Amino acid sequence: MARLLENIERLCSDKSLLEILEKVDAGERISFEDGLRVLKSDDLNAIGMIADYVKRKREGDKVYFVVNRHVNPTNICAISCKFCAFGKPQGAAGTYEMSFDEILAGLNEELREVHVVGGLHPDWPFERYLDIVRVIKNAYPDTHVKAYTAVEIDWFSQISGLTVEEVLIMMKGAGVDALPGGGAEIFAEDVRKKICSPKTSSQKWLEIHKIAHQVGIPSNATILYGHLEKYEDVVDHMDRLRNLQDENNGFFAFIPVLFQPENTRLKHIKPFPGSYDLKVHALARLYLDNFPHIKAYWITLGEKTAQLALHFGCDDADGTIIREKIIHDAGAPSEVGHTRDFFVKIIKDAGYTPVERDALYNVVRVYN
Repeated sequence: MARLLENIERLCSDKSLLEILEKVDAGERISFEDGLRVLKSDDLNAIGMIADYVKRKREGDKVYFVVNRHVNPTNICAISCKFCAFGKPQGAAGTYEMSFDEILAGLNEELREVHVVGGLHPDWPFERYLDIVRVIKNAYPDTHVKAYTAVEIDWFSQISGLTVEEVLIMMKGAGVDALPGGGAEIFAEDVRKKICSPKTSSQKWLEIHKIAHQVGIPSNATILYGHLEKYEDVVDHMDRLRNLQDENNGFFAFIPVLFQPENTRLKHIKPFPGSYDLKVHALARLYLDNFPHIKAYWITLGEKTAQLALHFGCDDADGTIIREKIIHDAGAPSEVGHTRDFFVKIIKDAGYTPVERDALYNVVRVYN
């Protein structure tokens, strides 16, 4: 580690970043202004080295992955967000509703995690969503079910007349082990109104995750970036998450999600440079000092950039996924799924040690 520090100090051209290095090395929290400094700096190499240094202090050279499957039960949705190409109004061409048998047909004993996220179906009662979890748990009781975003939970509360806490307790009773991090998008309300105005507010998203943590359901958190946000919005988003984690310590991982414009009503947006992707991931590792893990989400980044992001503070390469629809409907060029061998190879090729995990980050196997 001492040699890493020496290399960073020697190779850093933006000397203001060395102040951030001193803080993180001493275990001090970086400030909002430090976060902006990272995003505005052109010294991408130093940013990556500092984030990698922090990651190595926490996890050594380990990079995790999980054998999992995404299930998107329906794309029929009662709301329409400008950034989304997945949700469709009832009766539109291309809509679908998965039966229980169709859901189970895509699962197997090997899966450590099933990730369930879909549309806000105007005719499905809350009980239908609970039954999806029950069916999965009954068939595969040892499989971890990560189900329903805060947006869906807000919807369940509205259609059932139950409080958010009551909804979450019933979900837990049905077999939900954790919440995914989707629906956070961007917390800055002015930007949020432009890209997803009908969606659950940022304050409500944070409140739902807070309640989930209080009733014993851990969760992930996300940010949707690469659209209309400013640097300040990115740091603000991470700051709010860091504050909530200080309260409840219920988040496992943070996942930066790169906006995919194709087939959306925001396809005119000019893309950010690739260096921005890497800086957002590095900043996440530096700013979210109380989050155990930072993911490189290959679905949106693409496999090669996700592999590169492992050098920018990410210690989790996500999972096999098998078939994902929400991001791919928006034009993501990545594959729809990968094998265990694929993750072992890309992690080793990046110079790290692959660690297969379960959904709670318990080690299943280390690939030395």
